[in-house]
Amino acid sequence: MPQSAVQTTRAQGALAGLLALIAGYVDAYALLNYDVFASFMSGNTTEAGLRAGLGRLTDAAYHALPIPIFVLGVFLGTFLLHGTLRHPLRWVCALVAALLLVSLLGATRGLLPGWFSVVCLSLAMGAMNTTITSIGAQAVSLGFVTGDLNNIGRHLALALRRAPVSDSQGSWDTHLRRATLLAGVWMAFLCGAIFAGAAMPRFGEAVLIPPILALLLVAASYRDAGRPA
Repeated sequence: MPQSAVQTTRAQGALAGLLALIAGYVDAYALLNYDVFASFMSGNTTEAGLRAGLGRLTDAAYHALPIPIFVLGVFLGTFLLHGTLRHPLRWVCALVAALLLVSLLGATRGLLPGWFSVVCLSLAMGAMNTTITSIGAQAVSLGFVTGDLNNIGRHLALALRRAPVSDSQGSWDTHLRRATLLAGVWMAFLCGAIFAGAAMPRFGEAVLIPPILALLLVAASYRDAGRPA
């Protein structure tokens, strides 16, 4: 495999890890403060369905609110990434940072209702989930890691069977390596949630500042070498 391709895969892996950490961080923040997930739409769907079944329709509507907003965020992120903008991923990261900043300002100053912050957070996570969709030839999910866990189990089973990788990029590209990559993304998401849980009691709403700064740093410094597929 050409060295440039190796560097691209490494850049994608590093960026995927950072963004997955942010996704876990923001998801935990939203759950702690607003009792909804900003990125895990399966959880919101289950919550909405459960409350609807219990006849608590107002609660059901509240938990369903992030779902179409998340889809809108995916639409916006995809639209930007496949447009004519130079360095489109920078624009998506800047958009996500701006949405997190609006949520932060609204929450700290009490200027915005809780549902508006839910909208900002879900829109941000939907857009961010479009930034890195693969590491090399391996598809990844940043904010809903169930798919990553499913693929980890599949790759481990195929590794044990010594099955070849159907779209392998070289002898180094094995099922075990792909399982390791996906485990890294999952671990980054988990660490993000841990960090948010540890920081929230100490710093309150200000816990959103680190992901905002990290996204702005990516927006300012990102290079096309690791451009997502």
